[in-house]
Amino acid sequence: MKLKDLLINFEYTVQGNLDTEISDIIYDSRKVEKGTAFVCLKGYTSDGHRYAKSAVEKGASALVISDSLDFEVPSDVAVVKVEDTRYALSLMSIEFFGHPEDELYTVAITGTKGKTTTTAMVAEIFEHAGIKTGTIGTLGVVYGGETHKTDNTTPESYIIQKSMRDMINAGCKAMVIEASSIGLKHSRLAGMTFDVGIFTNFSDDHIGGVEHKDLAEYLYCKSLLFRQCKFAAANIDDPAWKDITKDFKGSVLTYGFADNADLKGKNAHLLSENGFVGVHFETEGIKNLSVDVDIPGKFNAYNALAAISAVSFFDEIEDQMIIDALKVAKVKGRVERVPVPYNYTLIIDYAHNALSMENVLETLRQYNPHRLITMFGAGGNRPKVRRYEMGETSGRLSDLSVVTEDNSRFEDVMDIIEDIKTGLAKTDGKYVVVPNRRDAIKYCMDNAEDGDIIVLAGKGHEDYQEIKGVKYHMDEREIIADILNGKS
Repeated sequence: MKLKDLLINFEYTVQGNLDTEISDIIYDSRKVEKGTAFVCLKGYTSDGHRYAKSAVEKGASALVISDSLDFEVPSDVAVVKVEDTRYALSLMSIEFFGHPEDELYTVAITGTKGKTTTTAMVAEIFEHAGIKTGTIGTLGVVYGGETHKTDNTTPESYIIQKSMRDMINAGCKAMVIEASSIGLKHSRLAGMTFDVGIFTNFSDDHIGGVEHKDLAEYLYCKSLLFRQCKFAAANIDDPAWKDITKDFKGSVLTYGFADNADLKGKNAHLLSENGFVGVHFETEGIKNLSVDVDIPGKFNAYNALAAISAVSFFDEIEDQMIIDALKVAKVKGRVERVPVPYNYTLIIDYAHNALSMENVLETLRQYNPHRLITMFGAGGNRPKVRRYEMGETSGRLSDLSVVTEDNSRFEDVMDIIEDIKTGLAKTDGKYVVVPNRRDAIKYCMDNAEDGDIIVLAGKGHEDYQEIKGVKYHMDEREIIADILNGKS
């Protein structure tokens, strides 16, 4: 594209030829090639302006800057000066990839908790309606059965636009994205208009350091989403919902368990039978449904209500599609139930520190299992205190801890296990040590009893084991399948 065609929606000044042909937009100077436009982004620890000269030497045809440069730019290189290069990158990327949002149903979800799960639920409902869907969020860019990893929950704007174009090329008709407060703050979603914006909940998080200076800024950044949505839905049971959605031009559809919610949940209770651990609830108002969700915890009734609200704006989504989808929707590696042909429950979860482990185990305790068994290890070359804390947490909340390996990196597995045992020793919890993770999974399955809940903690969505600097393929779902099929 010509440079001038990438700059049509924001103000700028320019030195050089606007008819310069641009082959790609680059914001990492290491990836600059001849004919590209280099956008100088200012980050927490680095400033792209420092690499502008290097970009020119590598053949960049244009520079997009917000600050002055300390070298003389050759006359054949266009220099575009803008107020905010991150904002410019987003709008340039939209033009470069041909406004992919116009060819997709788009749903954006913001909130302190629940974004990943709600995203998965919305995507599953779309898929049940025959609408091929891609997602962008904590797990990366996911579509067509493949996962493309990203550095951030809401990645850089160029990645978002490219991913949407790739989704379209792969046959997708919808995209669901986690809109983080940091992503909104840094204009990664600038210039987009979403069909639906969803607010899940708000609590004290991401304050300080390089994130948000205070709670007010955190709330404000989340509220930015609702300036760019055609329709909006919000959790009426969260006191922040009105402040978060105050800039939305239109009526906000509300959901929750409050009597005045547009989509009201009722009769929520935990479900546990034949290995299924989830939650049941019913709805009234804009939809009258009886729903079973295959993800543990009553809080997932809220995530399901958010997902129902999101798809309610699309006429082709039928009630039975919603019911069927929510019964099977899951998030890879997040309290993910793996079906087994026995009367116990097997769960894979990413919990890899004491806090996340405590949250998962306390949630599962509510189901009154025959035994709660937790298999876990701890990462090597990380603070030892984490190991002590994880051992103490599992010992306190589990009926049996199965201690094993987890990304030992450059440490000896047995040394890590000894540290975990130090934490276990502070409790009365029973434990066994099975150093090889595959063997540990087999031990748990071979010794399972009716009504047990077994948690394989630590790996979650990861499909590797890191040992001595090498990442070896290891997907716990494949190991479980091998064990069930009688393979050693």
